[in-house]
Amino acid sequence: MAVIRVTAEDAPSARLLAEAAALPPGAPIVAMIHGYRYSPARPASDPHRHILALDPAPGCPRAFSWPRGLGFSGAPGEGLALACAWEARGSLGRAYGRAGATGAALARLLGELAQRAGRPVAVIGHSLGGRVGLQALAHAEAGAISRLVLLNAAEFRDTAAAAMNAPAAAGAEVLNVTSRENDLFDFALEQLLAAGRRRALGFGLERAAANWLDLQIDDGATLEALRRLGFPTDRRSLRLSHWTPYLREGLFELYRTALCHPWALPLDLLRRQLPARPEPRWSRLLPLPAAGLAAG
Repeated sequence: MAVIRVTAEDAPSARLLAEAAALPPGAPIVAMIHGYRYSPARPASDPHRHILALDPAPGCPRAFSWPRGLGFSGAPGEGLALACAWEARGSLGRAYGRAGATGAALARLLGELAQRAGRPVAVIGHSLGGRVGLQALAHAEAGAISRLVLLNAAEFRDTAAAAMNAPAAAGAEVLNVTSRENDLFDFALEQLLAAGRRRALGFGLERAAANWLDLQIDDGATLEALRRLGFPTDRRSLRLSHWTPYLREGLFELYRTALCHPWALPLDLLRRQLPARPEPRWSRLLPLPAAGLAAG
């Protein structure tokens, strides 16, 4: 089926509900949420011409088709891909606040869609799109969301922990994809929005949860574990990048399996293969002193 464009704050259209009701058994529904500085109202920054498009417009920087990466091509019976757009421009503080309201509105859309389709919706979001996804989880009905993949989510640990205590989280699983290449962006979030008093999700969830897994995708031991599991991934690392989780070659095969075929990739299987401790903050930008840096 074609990728369906939606505005996250709107009620589901009649077409969307009809597509959901007509899905064959086992066909996945995946909602894709962009991050900061996109706007469906501006052609130059419209996510439907960029990462959420089957064929991004020529000349778009960092354009990689999320729908194609997740296995959608528009063919009948392959499932339903929701390209969820929201107004993410303006100051970081305003966009962060708007992301919370957008997530609450998206929860209603996903709940109605899951009910009509008779199956939960999987969600993937980058940057502030990760915050949108977590807020959708915080406000959704139980059973509406199956899995949530966060890509360098621009969110704080305490807010994520609160979302994980919501009714919908009890039946959902979260894969929190992080990177030390994103350290400067995490640090800026902490300083600009919390004056350094709160930790970003780049550190992972503070308290372990059976249905939450942190995955540091620029760590050599982690990439070796993914290779053993059948997900060979580009091992080149950058000193600084906010976009690594969707530009690093090979990762979307992992996301596709996690979201569209979750039975093939249980979180416990991943957890048993991954290193016990992530690499510490600033390990991409600065050399570690002899005693090492605290991971926070």
